[in-house]
Amino acid sequence: MAPTRPSVDYLTETLPSVVPPIFDQAQGTTANHRKNIVQLRKIQEKCAEITEKTPKGEKLVGERAFSTLFIDMVNRILPVKKGVGVADRIVKFVAGYVTYITEQDAEDDTMTSRFVAKLLKHLLAGMEAKDKNVRFRVTLLVASLINGLGEVDDDMYQLLRHCLIERSRDKEAVVRVQAAVGLAKLQSGEDEDDLEEGQEPLSQILLDLLRYDPAVEVRRAAVYNLPTAPETLPHLLARTRDVDPILRRTVFMGSLGAAHLPDARVLSIAQRENVVQNGLGDRDPTVRKAAAAMLGGWLDQADGDVLQLLGRFDVVSSNVAEDALISVLVTRPEVFDNIEMEDAWWASLTPEKAFLARVFTEYCVNNNKTNRLEEVMPVVTALAFKIQDEYNKLVGLSTDEDEDKVTEQAFIVGELLRVAINLDYADEIGRRKMFQLAREMISQGSLPETLIPRCMDVLSKITDGERDLIRLIVDVVTELRVGDGDVETQEPATPSRSTLGSPSRPTRAPAPSDDPEARKREALIDYRCLLICTSLLERVNSPWQDNTVFHGLLHDVIIPAVRNKEELALRDQGLICLGLCCMIDQNMATDTFVLFMQQMNAAGDDDELRGKVMKIVLDLLMVHDIATLVAKTMSVDAVPALLSHMLQQDVPEVLGVAVEGVAKLMLAGMVTDATVLQHLVLLYFHADTADNQPLRQCLSYFLPVYCYSSSENQLRMLEVFPLVFANFAQNEEEEDATPVAQIGLMMVDWLDPHKAVERPGAVVDLNVHLDLAITIFKLIMTEEGRDTRKTLTSYLGKLNLPDSAETDAWRPKAVLALINALKEKQPLSDAVSRNSLSKFQVSLLKLYPELEGYDEETFRAEGAEREDTKELWGFIDDVEEIEEAPEARTRRGSRAPSRSRRTASMSVDPTSDSDAAPVSRNRKPRPETVAEETEDDESEDVEGLLDSD
Repeated sequence: MAPTRPSVDYLTETLPSVVPPIFDQAQGTTANHRKNIVQLRKIQEKCAEITEKTPKGEKLVGERAFSTLFIDMVNRILPVKKGVGVADRIVKFVAGYVTYITEQDAEDDTMTSRFVAKLLKHLLAGMEAKDKNVRFRVTLLVASLINGLGEVDDDMYQLLRHCLIERSRDKEAVVRVQAAVGLAKLQSGEDEDDLEEGQEPLSQILLDLLRYDPAVEVRRAAVYNLPTAPETLPHLLARTRDVDPILRRTVFMGSLGAAHLPDARVLSIAQRENVVQNGLGDRDPTVRKAAAAMLGGWLDQADGDVLQLLGRFDVVSSNVAEDALISVLVTRPEVFDNIEMEDAWWASLTPEKAFLARVFTEYCVNNNKTNRLEEVMPVVTALAFKIQDEYNKLVGLSTDEDEDKVTEQAFIVGELLRVAINLDYADEIGRRKMFQLAREMISQGSLPETLIPRCMDVLSKITDGERDLIRLIVDVVTELRVGDGDVETQEPATPSRSTLGSPSRPTRAPAPSDDPEARKREALIDYRCLLICTSLLERVNSPWQDNTVFHGLLHDVIIPAVRNKEELALRDQGLICLGLCCMIDQNMATDTFVLFMQQMNAAGDDDELRGKVMKIVLDLLMVHDIATLVAKTMSVDAVPALLSHMLQQDVPEVLGVAVEGVAKLMLAGMVTDATVLQHLVLLYFHADTADNQPLRQCLSYFLPVYCYSSSENQLRMLEVFPLVFANFAQNEEEEDATPVAQIGLMMVDWLDPHKAVERPGAVVDLNVHLDLAITIFKLIMTEEGRDTRKTLTSYLGKLNLPDSAETDAWRPKAVLALINALKEKQPLSDAVSRNSLSKFQVSLLKLYPELEGYDEETFRAEGAEREDTKELWGFIDDVEEIEEAPEARTRRGSRAPSRSRRTASMSVDPTSDSDAAPVSRNRKPRPETVAEETEDDESEDVEGLLDSD
């Protein structure tokens, strides 16, 4: 018999009782979803058989009843917030059901298509709901349904696209995440050629979410769903520097992994090196591990050949390849064990092979794997002959050859020399051969400058101490100058017997000085000699008095080069040599310090020379006792003025050098002047230094570390706080100026005593923020600008005050006296500031119970006994009472005139007392006037010092 067709009563009596239990089971576990989906489909088909005939046609009452009930079940989870498991399982159930029925019936204008269209329209209507939970659930459902929708008409697609784009701009991050997932699914089927005019491609919207969305969850969703394609790669690579470590790790494991990037060569060499540098240099260990796994995948793509992997980096001019190779040797021990360097391997060296040999050697030495090193590397004699062959090839390359070939061959020789440094020279024959080779090479005028330090390292390893090395180099330099580069090799020194004595006798008379070609040739030889001397001085530390043999070169080569005014390169290198000499000899440094000061002043427009001399001066101040160093040049009290003068350079590169050197001096405690610190703070926040990345990076590390290292440094920063704040508050309206509120917050954080490092023998001063409160109230009472006073008041809530037992009774009383005076004489004009002040006062009274019996007259009477109390009440009494109504107070009308020179707006008075606050608004000195006067005074002192003989 044919099955009985269900009646209309089924929709009202049976259907409401069979559908809800299915959803009830589905919300408990996903294990029964498949069974319930099949059962629900049968119910839908049964309902579809129920129709009603009308004059206009057949009415699908069964389909409508089922769709209405299904949507009612879905509506019940829409207000549920994120993270509720029962609602998440219903979302999976609905998405699975739509996918199942679409696969069963993929035709158009059917029961399935009508049901899906009605459900989707209902969900899209909820995209604009006010409830954020509803918007989240609707967007989640839509994103989950997209893969199972099959084909949709153009109108529905455009509506779906428009709604998801709108939700990608939702104020809630969880909604934007689901919108990004949905857009990524739609993007796979989008053809940009079919877009209407003005429509933005979905790929561009996802890239914008990846680049600009402030929520890390949204950026993660974009990374997870963006394909690895040429147009998206640059943006994905930029996420290797994202602030979120999970996102950085995802890029290395996902987008740059072997599954998504089957061949690393789709990246340029610069991109590969940038990725490896960012990954292996990351501070998070999980990110470094992911980057190492990525490199392992790149090695697999190269069939496990290390040389092929190195060929994908620029081993000649980059240090990233070394980090990559070491990472592979650590994470893939089998690669390290399988490295073999037979005679045939050495027969045809390439830059990659030489690089591998050098890194392998250093890795073995650093990890105590000397047995493995002896198994792989040739003996010293064989390596010396190989270095000689490669160097002969380098010499044989004419100057007309391709410059890249010359560079690569020089790189090979340099890597082999670095290998030679780490070998064992117990074999006397090999030691003699290597010594002879290194000495001959450093004596050759054709030796590239980059190889001079490498030869010096080999000679330093072989010779018997610094004295023998110095005598050897003196001999080589003398032969170069006298013999025009033609030298005769002497018997190499042995550890037990040194043949290095006095310099060789001249074999050729010097060329006439009136011959231009001869003078040019002599200058080139002298320049090479200076390079050799520089390389030597960088590697010796023995006192100057122990190496009198070098004194001849000082007077014959270095000093004449410093005095040379025709060959600028010769003069610059001579100054560097002289500076290195002074580094190891304090007496010479004391005698020569005035020379460097004069050279720094005489550099004129030669910024490169000024930077070099400034490095020398700052290094000498760091190495030697400052009082002894400057004894013959200036007084010790003039050193801060000298450093302040250095910090007023106009050239960014030179200014960066000065800032780095001065920061080191202050961090080491060798300079403690508050004026110098004030210059550094002003430079850090000033808009003119925004593009000077070396300066900003140096100071972003120095300033917090300096303050947190000791309470004395925090008190010094507190001393400069009012002057720094006043400077930027007065110039806040200038273009590109750093907001003064941000500046103050950073300084308040630097002054937090609870962040100071506890060191043995040092006591942390917990009163710094309480002293800062006194300073802030003084500034509020002497400031005219309403916005500035509001900014200062906002800092009160950020102060970390000490407990009552950790401070004396005077400081809380002083703060309370200032609060009362502020309310009486200078009342705040806006409600926000008044609320901040009231909250601070309440917390102050609660924290310090002794303030309950505070009496102003008693506290004022203490002024006769305590100088600080007398000064406080003198300040309060001198502050004028406000006369006009608070609404009439406006921001200070007159602004500091703009300057073309940065130093004028950032100069400060080195003699000013930060505690001597202005006594009234009418008598407060203009900061720009103080700056101009200070700059003139400092300039006169320093210029006179530099001009002195």
